Amino acid sequence: MAEFQQKGEDLEHNFAECKTLLKEAQGRLKKLEEERQEGEEDEEREAELKKAQAEVKKLTKDEKKFEKMIEEYRREEKKLPWNVDTLSKEGFSKSVLNVKPITKEETEEEKVEKHKTFVEKHAAEIKHFGMLHRWDDSQKYLSDNPHLVCEETPNCLVVMCIDHEIDEKHALMEQVAHQAIVMQFILDLARTLKVDPRGCFRHFFSKIKTAEKQYLDMFDRELELLKERVRSCAQSRMEGAMKELEEEEKEKRLGPGGLDPLEVYESLPTEMQKSFDEKNIQMLQEAISKLDPLEGKYHLHRCIDSGLWVPESGEADEDDED
Repeated sequence: MAEFQQKGEDLEHNFAECKTLLKEAQGRLKKLEEERQEGEEDEEREAELKKAQAEVKKLTKDEKKFEKMIEEYRREEKKLPWNVDTLSKEGFSKSVLNVKPITKEETEEEKVEKHKTFVEKHAAEIKHFGMLHRWDDSQKYLSDNPHLVCEETPNCLVVMCIDHEIDEKHALMEQVAHQAIVMQFILDLARTLKVDPRGCFRHFFSKIKTAEKQYLDMFDRELELLKERVRSCAQSRMEGAMKELEEEEKEKRLGPGGLDPLEVYESLPTEMQKSFDEKNIQMLQEAISKLDPLEGKYHLHRCIDSGLWVPESGEADEDDED
């Protein structure tokens, strides 16, 4: 039974890979045909065109071959006897209606909780994957840890990138960003093939190691876009943190009347500022006496409310009268 199931899985995998290769070959053939129509005849181009036509023909034939093999496999599967192995499976322990199951869409809170739980459980493994450089090392690590092939992993890697950028560890950020794009490409490939991503990551690595320049350029472009987004997000976070820190500092500075002493000091006339710089009370009194009474009263009250000037009991009233 195990061998039979493995045979089915291999067939499905090879069929999916064949479909991908055929789609790519058809794209190349179409491009070459368009170039031939637009330009003059060229021997090298004609040779490429014939090669692409032959490749499409062969892959189309292979695709039909795999379809027949899968149909045959399913016919054999239906003929299997009901033995201990088959009866012990969950599929035979209950009645199943031939209807499409209704999947409940996750709420934002559930998604956040799911991500948090996954990261807490596999943080060390994700971090290790983010440090890998070689294609083969990444493939082997995912083979040993297939549970990492999911949406949570690239999300976690991007958060790590932002933290590294804030800490000014730029080279480390770029390395982890590379691995985040690797995982994103695997997930995109799985969506294209409509298969479980855990079953197609090997296909991605075999493809990227022999990829044409166009595919590699697309990978590099996505990587650069991610690094730009990370830098922008890190800058925003740092600016937000600085603003928050400034607000906290300002809150601590506020005087008894709720005014910021720095802001009040900067709004004072030059002579009053100088008296505070030199801590000279007589100079302050002289500076206020030179001002219009209402203006002097205004500045004096702001000094008191900000804590720049702390009068003794009753002194403020006397100053107002003066």
